[in-house]
Amino acid sequence: MSVYRRIFSKKYQNLMYPGERLRFDIINPLCIFLLCSIGLLFIYSAQISYDGGHWKRQLFFILVGVGSYTTISAVNYKLILQYAHFIYIAGIFGLLLTMPFSPISVDQMGARRWIDVGIRIQPTEGAKIGTLIMAASILARSEIGTVKDSLLVLTKVAAVFLLPMLLIFLQPDLGSSLVFPPMIFALLYVSRLSEKFFLSAFAAFAIALAVLGVDLYGYSQHLEAQREAKNTGSSEVISDYQSLLPIHNYQRNRILTFVAPDVVDPTGTGASWNANQAKISAATGGWSGKGYLKGTQAQLGYLPQAVAHNDFIFSVIAEETGFLGSAFVVGLFCLMVANGIRIAGLARDRFGMQLAIGVSILFLVHFFINIGMTIGITPITGLPLPFLSYGGSFVLSCFILQGLVQSVYRYRKDFS
Repeated sequence: MSVYRRIFSKKYQNLMYPGERLRFDIINPLCIFLLCSIGLLFIYSAQISYDGGHWKRQLFFILVGVGSYTTISAVNYKLILQYAHFIYIAGIFGLLLTMPFSPISVDQMGARRWIDVGIRIQPTEGAKIGTLIMAASILARSEIGTVKDSLLVLTKVAAVFLLPMLLIFLQPDLGSSLVFPPMIFALLYVSRLSEKFFLSAFAAFAIALAVLGVDLYGYSQHLEAQREAKNTGSSEVISDYQSLLPIHNYQRNRILTFVAPDVVDPTGTGASWNANQAKISAATGGWSGKGYLKGTQAQLGYLPQAVAHNDFIFSVIAEETGFLGSAFVVGLFCLMVANGIRIAGLARDRFGMQLAIGVSILFLVHFFINIGMTIGITPITGLPLPFLSYGGSFVLSCFILQGLVQSVYRYRKDFS
């Protein structure tokens, strides 16, 4: 209640005076409206063959999201800066509730990514928002220079990012944990950190990639040995693959499905099935598509029902609207991201700039990886497509994040 009073007390009335309410960016809301409309249409199309009703729930989530967007965009982001610590702690607490010791965590297919409080909630989405706000607040309050001069700040930012990344990784949810590094590097880059830091980070990334490559090679050899023993009828027992890296074999399978599908799934009916069917959907759409409700991959079940309306919704769009429809969707995302970066440039303070940049990069990562895994240029990670993929927590978080960008635009001249 005290927070409510502070927001609407006379002391903060100047943050929301009528002259400021007239300032409103129309580009991103227009993109959101169009993307949500397209999402509803094609969630319905993906499920029409078995009378799925997810589009109705998606419509409900969108209406709740619009309310959240309106509320967040009406609040001056200066107030959000003051409560950054509490927002971050709430996000971490939500992630802790997904751990095995929590009585409300939900175990689904070996992963604990949801909590059940009457409805299922995915705390990962709230943690993304809290982490972005907390990191932006630290960087906005700190002086950034050389790496040596900024060690304390970098340590704080690293701790803020690594804690939720670790908790998300343990769920396990490798895809969601991968959105954090691009976001933090973007925030540090616009903070004008020394170039030596990014060169060192790139070198560390190259080393990590090499270590992962060695691990994947060992795993591929293990799979070959298992297949050889099965084909020859050998009675030799091959033990499970052992590795020092904290990743699961199904995650290795997803990566190998991208880089070497013949190794992990020679027949194309196992780990690479979804990826293959998604590419077929996109490829058969042609220039203008097969027509709305006339796609076959999802409706005939080749693209599984469990993923057609969420992770692979772009495949359905590409098949039914072709290159033209796909290009329109990609154009909307590019416009949204570019406009977010424009708003970051208009901000007159570092916190507003960091928020707008962080949100834009977060959407760019989701957009690039999701569409990339649909057309076969990125591994399958399970990252949904903003405003298009089905999902309550994710849709709501997208509206909140875009509400922050709108707040930066509306109150960019107020910061003091």
